[in-house]
Amino acid sequence: MAESPARLAFAEEALTHLDTLYRGALRLTRDPDQAQDLVQEAYLRALRYQHSYQTGTNMKAWLFAIMRNLFWDRFKGTRKDDVSLDDVGDFVLFEKLRDEGARPEADVLDRIAASEVVSAVETLPPLHREVVLLVDVEGFSYKDAAQALGVPIGTVMSRLHRARQQLQKSLYDYAVESGIVRGSTNGATPQ
Repeated sequence: MAESPARLAFAEEALTHLDTLYRGALRLTRDPDQAQDLVQEAYLRALRYQHSYQTGTNMKAWLFAIMRNLFWDRFKGTRKDDVSLDDVGDFVLFEKLRDEGARPEADVLDRIAASEVVSAVETLPPLHREVVLLVDVEGFSYKDAAQALGVPIGTVMSRLHRARQQLQKSLYDYAVESGIVRGSTNGATPQ
């Protein structure tokens, strides 16, 4: 039985997002085999429910939503919607470096290793990590990230703000430990 041209076109367009979807799955699962399984299941579900996709909308966001839902279904009970974070201030590292006379934007990028940024992202709570990955890493708009996550845009913005605060705190701690900046005398992160 031959596939319809519309179904083939849909499958072809969906496959253009394979690499991006796999990167997202790998970040969610932290395991290459599980990531491959998750992407495969997401594509199968997308093909099965192709009729619910609205032509002209963002297919990548739609596929991410399917994949994310599959991921959370697999790990029921591990999702925590209410994540408590200490108030770490908005631009701790930037302000500390500026106060020391540095050019923060250039110095931070030059001196903080990419592996430390990846490690800091990995330590974020899952709900915050996924919004950082969609918006800051994959380049999703707030609207598309909200669609992929199944939450309001305000929730995306709030989670992203909190995640960025936590990343700044983590990277500030790394910068102090590495001697990039001097820590405060009382051991507390400057506010």
